[in-house]
Amino acid sequence: MIDIAKKPKRGFASMDPEKQRAIARKGGESVPREKRSFSQNAELAAEAGRKGGKSVSPTNRSFARDKDLAKNAGRKGGRAAHTTVEGERH
Repeated sequence: MIDIAKKPKRGFASMDPEKQRAIARKGGESVPREKRSFSQNAELAAEAGRKGGKSVSPTNRSFARDKDLAKNAGRKGGRAAHTTVEGERH
């Protein structure tokens, strides 16, 4: 049996998970909300979504195979979109 040595993690992968999250948060904060292209152009966002959807074959799309899963995800997203930080709906 061949014993394959596990490669050590390098760079970002070797960092503490909390430090990774802190760095990732900075990326999201770097551009003001009003200057983010998708918030300015809904058609651009829609086109990006269509492009992403085309990259997965229809048989591998979980929502295409399981309509109940899609419905539940939509409901969950709708509730999350209308919930404040304190957990109250608005």
